[in-house]
Amino acid sequence: MNKLTLILGGCRSGKSSHALLLAEKINAPHKIFLATCVPSDPEMHARVKRHQEERSTFWQTMEVPTLLPKALQDISAKADLVLIDCITLWVSNLMLGSDQQEVLQDHLKQLCNALKEMPCPVFLVSNEVGGGIVPENKLARLFRDAAGFANQELAGICDQVIWMVAGIPVKIKG
Repeated sequence: MNKLTLILGGCRSGKSSHALLLAEKINAPHKIFLATCVPSDPEMHARVKRHQEERSTFWQTMEVPTLLPKALQDISAKADLVLIDCITLWVSNLMLGSDQQEVLQDHLKQLCNALKEMPCPVFLVSNEVGGGIVPENKLARLFRDAAGFANQELAGICDQVIWMVAGIPVKIKG
């Protein structure tokens, strides 16, 4: 079984659903869902509610907008499986605190180190944001770059990487 799995894709590509499907197939009594979303409007609250309803009652959900490395360290002894959804929102949340690439790289390094130490399978969901045009404003370019670097680093340490296209999983590593 792959220990670290990254599931990438564009918006509405089926990333989250596929990650949940893979995770649900694993017999693990203590499954933890680390949610990075901070809903700020009614539409996003509805999305979060739909995602929560998709998960079975076996999941414990923790809301972790920025402190993913610490959360992984805190749960490592008790989790049998972890699903993180999503890395892109985590990057966005971190950028609200600092748009300095060095700060973001430090957080990413801490996350990679924590993931390598996890004794159980971990599924990570992330958006591929680099397939479009170069954004016209600095913040959007910084976000695109930070998300791209995060995806590259995570893909590098993951045992398996899956690219989602129109709901179809395409294995690109592992």
